[in-house]
Amino acid sequence: MRKTLFLFLILLSAVMGAAAQQRAIPDLWGHRVHDEAHVLSQATIDRLEVILKEHEDSTTNQIAVLIIPSLEGEDLEGYSIRVAHDTWKLGKKNRDNGVLLLIALDDRKMRIEAGQGLEGVLTDAICSRIIRNEMAPHFREQQYEEGVTAAVQAIIKAIRNEYQADADDDTLQPGLSWTERLAMGLFVFTILGIFTVLGIFVPGGSGWFLYAFLIPFYATFPMFILNTTGGLILLVLYLVCFPIARLVAGKTAWAKRMARTAKSSSRRNGGGWSGGSWSSGRSGSSSSFGGGFSGGGGSFGGGGASGSW
Repeated sequence: MRKTLFLFLILLSAVMGAAAQQRAIPDLWGHRVHDEAHVLSQATIDRLEVILKEHEDSTTNQIAVLIIPSLEGEDLEGYSIRVAHDTWKLGKKNRDNGVLLLIALDDRKMRIEAGQGLEGVLTDAICSRIIRNEMAPHFREQQYEEGVTAAVQAIIKAIRNEYQADADDDTLQPGLSWTERLAMGLFVFTILGIFTVLGIFVPGGSGWFLYAFLIPFYATFPMFILNTTGGLILLVLYLVCFPIARLVAGKTAWAKRMARTAKSSSRRNGGGWSGGSWSSGRSGSSSSFGGGFSGGGGSFGGGGASGSW
């Protein structure tokens, strides 16, 4: 029993360590353009703010730009979803018409995250072309202002069905393929499944601690791998079924023996173990351009494309 708990603690520490390494997300502060890497002039930021505001006023589409120095070890696609869907909530609710242009300067990575309502016009292929043809050439020459401006203009043209480039290009670099999603899904759901089963059968408060601890993971990863609807369904099933399964499992003979073993081991060792809590700070930055911009609750399902230069 002690070996099982020791292994459980190691796995739990690894998951908590990975969660603690998530990069902070800046507050929206009413602005559409956030340049934490300080590569855009104020004039360019103001000009982009005007372009994006006019586009939103005429279409309700919400486009935002985020430039960060580094991902700090986090996955580009995962961070993009956390920004666009979980925190900024770009796009109008029920229209899901948000777009995030994310650039990680030191990592030399960029991504266009398209809301579910715009995936028909901002396809993976078109997003890849915009990155490859409009952004990457400028970024290789360290012409960041020109690259960002060209990308924003191309995104707006694509939404209007006016963007055309390399229609015959067969070297596209789309977002995650179904094979990649399947592989990622098997890995993520296997890990979640292991910890869920442990939470159901581990006696005492430790199981309920695991229940609460896993909620953010069920609320994030399934939405990215599946889609918003599938992720929400899985989250609700977890929230409802876990307590029921735990109550039922607690009445089984195996669970009762496990509880007696845990109590006996605790008495022999003069105590037990308990889970702690952790928190991470977050900081935000904004430009000096006035605003009032805020997300409208749009949803993202992983549409878009990533690239590098």
